[in-house]
Parts: sequence; structure tokens; C-alpha cells
Amino acid sequence: MTTPFLFPPLRTTSQGTPRRVGVELEFADLDAPSAAACVHRLFGGTITVENPHRCLVTDTRLGDFTVELDMRSAHKGKGGAAILDPLRPLWGNIGSLVMPFEIAAPPVTVEQMTDLEELVACLRALGAAGTEASPLFAFGLHFNPEVARTDGDYLLDILKAFLLLAPWLRREIRVDVTRRLSGFIAAFPTLYAAKVVDPAYRPGLGGLIDDYLADNPTRNRELDLFPLFAHLDRDRLAAAMEDPHVRPRPTFHYRLPNARLGDPGWSLAADWNRWVAVERVAADRALLDGLGTDYRRSAGAQQLDSWAERIDAMLAANPGIYPGIQDVAGQDVAGQDEETGGPARQAG
Repeated sequence: MTTPFLFPPLRTTSQGTPRRVGVELEFADLDAPSAAACVHRLFGGTITVENPHRCLVTDTRLGDFTVELDMRSAHKGKGGAAILDPLRPLWGNIGSLVMPFEIAAPPVTVEQMTDLEELVACLRALGAAGTEASPLFAFGLHFNPEVARTDGDYLLDILKAFLLLAPWLRREIRVDVTRRLSGFIAAFPTLYAAKVVDPAYRPGLGGLIDDYLADNPTRNRELDLFPLFAHLDRDRLAAAMEDPHVRPRPTFHYRLPNARLGDPGWSLAADWNRWVAVERVAADRALLDGLGTDYRRSAGAQQLDSWAERIDAMLAANPGIYPGIQDVAGQDVAGQDEETGGPARQAG
């Protein structure tokens, strides 16, 4: 059974345009030109091979794709002196033995994410390997959902909901051991989580950014807010730290899921729908505050396994938030009538 993509409670931006989602998928055992050919076969466009480790597929029916080895030194203009450019293909050949290739899709609507499932199937058919293929493969799937609003309350509600659901997300995703040890998707400090989920914590946008940077001076978090903060207040972020890898964009950078390309039972939709659960909890202020109070009262920060079970109980009592992989009857899914709405309430 194909898992459909659920809609978040807020479908449009404050400008009234449909929210879009950027998707980044890491893989191995397939080179950039072959992966680019998959994109072209499905979506059209023009392939440009910049080098054996980087291809562009432009003007497709979805937008522009990039396929490249996730290794800055293998590409011109991404670090290092120009005199080293002749050596970059060699470095790329060596790096491809342990580093992943990555497809960065253009931002798409939720309805168009079903097209990206076809891309996963195409890559899998060509032999692309995912996280599960080797203990060395700390590969991830990243979602970059466009923010619906940019006010402090909305952004804080999303962060609160994520912190409350993070232990459950990690258990449900079965985050790969190598990825956990790599440090790229480190959990938020437990004391920070306990502070933020407190219903009384409402510092405003500036205070939210300052507190986040003070307790999380790294982009290596399971939910990385650096790109969003760089978009909203570049000077505030730059005053706290400098990181050339941060690209300002009005999105949440959710990087927790594995990229299980070799598993035929895995889908983008399953992991996307878990993110939608975060947004649906965030949209219900009473539920959010109740969970925050319970988290602090039950020492959830120290008992993550039992807290994940508490989230199980909450989801069982609120089936509209996360119906699971198969049970989507009555849900607001891509391709379904827009009048069919999920039961999660919108805050504000």
C-alpha cells in the first residue's frame, strides 16, 4: 500500500502562497550522472555535467535539481584555492568511497511530493544504496518545510512541539547508530528542552534566537534552525558565530530521518508524515502546553523512553495528529479533496 502525504495544518504562507518543501536525499553506489539521468527521465529538463561528481538538471517540470558528492573540496568554488582545481576530481574519486552523493530537489508543494517518491523508486532500481547498506553510511533524508509565518509565537510552537516529540521521532525512525554517533543530528540538550517546553516560556523572536544560540552553538542538531535564523536576523546570528555552511532560507531544516533507499518498504511519505505530526501538535496550544507541563513534571528530559510512551498515549487519544503508516482514512492527504481537513486546531 502506498503511503500518502499528509498536509500540515497551515498549508499557505502569510503571503497566501502554497507552502513548499525542499527535500535532500543522500545515497551511495550510484554516480552523479546516473542519478541525474533518473531525474531527467521522470521530470524532463536539461542535464549539465559540471564534473563527474556534480550534475545539474535544470528547467524540469518541478524546477532545478542538483546532484553532487557531499564533499566541498571536490567542487570548484566551494572552498580552497583555484590552483587546486585540477586535483578536485581525484579527491572526489577518493571521497566517493565513503562520502554520500546527494540529490537536492527544488522546493515542491505537498501534492508534488508524490513525484519525488517516483524518484526514490528510480534510484533504488538503479542500485542506489541507503543508510542501511553499510555501517559507514551515515546517510540522511532532510526536509526543509517552508515556514507558514515568521512571528515568534509560531516558530516557538513548532520548536516546542518538536522537542516534545523528539524522543518518539527517534524511536519511530530507528535512527541509524552511525548517524547518532556522527554528531550531525545531535539531540537538543535536555535542560534546554525542559526550559523551552515550559508553557510560561514566551521570550519573543529575539529572545528565542538568543537562547537558541546560547544553548545550541552548532548547526548539528536534529532540527537545525540556523538557516531560518540567518534569514530572519542575519546580524544576530553572525554576532554569535560564523559558519560558511549556513544558507539563509525561510524553512525549518529537519534532518533526523534515515535515507533507507535499499529498503523497498521505506518511503518519503512515512517520514514526512511524522513531521506533520509535529506541526499538528504545534497548532493545538492547549495540547502543547499540557504536554509541556507533563514533560517537566515527569522529568521527561531524563526518561526519554518512558516519555516516548507518553507520546504514544497522546497520539492514541488524538488519532488525527498521526494516523500511522497505513491508517489514513479521513485524513487530509495529497490528492484528496481540499475540504477534507485534519482535526488538529490552528493556534492563534
